[in-house]
Amino acid sequence: MNSAVIFDMDGTLFQTNLILEPALEATFEQLRQKGQWTGTTPIEKYRDIMGVPLPVVWETLCPEHSPQIREQSNLLFQLALIEQIKMGKGALYEGVKSTLTKLAQTQPLFIASNGQNDYLQAIAETYNLTKWIKGIYSIDLITSGNKSELVATVLKENDILNGFVVGDRSSDIQAALDNDLLSIGVRFDFAQEKELEKAEYVVNQFADILAIIESV
Repeated sequence: MNSAVIFDMDGTLFQTNLILEPALEATFEQLRQKGQWTGTTPIEKYRDIMGVPLPVVWETLCPEHSPQIREQSNLLFQLALIEQIKMGKGALYEGVKSTLTKLAQTQPLFIASNGQNDYLQAIAETYNLTKWIKGIYSIDLITSGNKSELVATVLKENDILNGFVVGDRSSDIQAALDNDLLSIGVRFDFAQEKELEKAEYVVNQFADILAIIESV
């Protein structure tokens, strides 16, 4: 296997914004009931950091809390997200299914995500992603929580020599750079222009990546 395409999940394949607010609200409501949080749910703060490793998420959202409470909060959040997914509240971005169908005919496709394994599997099962995706790699596999190392693992385990990383955040673009792959930034819900500056290509619609990959 020489070439492949490695996708991020949140904000790239999956419209996480559709389930983010209710899941986060449910999590912080439980924290409020336990006396571990006062005030409103920090939804906008989470949107700003979407895509960073989960430990960083909870350090940012709950800077005054103990590591134990942060860990408990993340568990509650993961359960709430999975519940939303199984209820059909989320969605793939427009053009994902048709584009993956075409790409999978010519090269292997993988997912490398900062999301946890159970969460990623819930999305894959609900939306039948395994029809196109050969492997789903969670940041759980990497002790450092570094996306570049996760992508390196995908390359090593599957004998990949070249290809693309497709994602919406700087960690995706950097992972491509660190592993000598080409990067395609997607300008979707959580993307920030500054983070996409180093991408070789940037698209506004998912289907646009097909022409880029086929032309290289």
